[in-house]
Amino acid sequence: MTKKNKTEVWLRGPLQGILPALQPVAHALLQAREELNEAMENFPEALLWQQPAGVAAPGFHLQHMSGVLDRLFTYANGSMLSAVQLEVLAAEGKLAKENQLCMELVESFNDQVTLALLQLQQIPENTLFETRVVGRAQLPSTVIGLVVHAAEHTMRHLGQLLVTVKILRASAHAKGLPHS
Repeated sequence: MTKKNKTEVWLRGPLQGILPALQPVAHALLQAREELNEAMENFPEALLWQQPAGVAAPGFHLQHMSGVLDRLFTYANGSMLSAVQLEVLAAEGKLAKENQLCMELVESFNDQVTLALLQLQQIPENTLFETRVVGRAQLPSTVIGLVVHAAEHTMRHLGQLLVTVKILRASAHAKGLPHS
């Protein structure tokens, strides 16, 4: 088990190459990655698609968090979603392939955070308030609006994931099943 840095990411100082206005976005994404990796360490595969009390399964949150980052950063870059991205969206919440491993989903999220951080480094300051459109309805937003929403949406799902994982582990433990 890796030793957790007790200082939250936003208190560790600015990240090199990212605009001051985008530092909170980068900090939130890095914090999410750290907390997600810690929570999912040794998580039992048998619990990945369990839905205690009908809430979303950990597998859904892992898929959705990666997908949201990909989609919202695509819009922030001024592009529309590709056919592949639309297929991924349609598949969220479903077992993507037989025996999909929890750590594959975690690594996918880690990779998406890395990509988002690289994209944050590429955003010119003079474009932060440029209009971008979202979805087929082409709803209006801005570059900064999209990346901020990507971070807050990720953190919202992280919170749900953390609670669900804790409940599933406790339930498995109470039943004498493997829980870590």
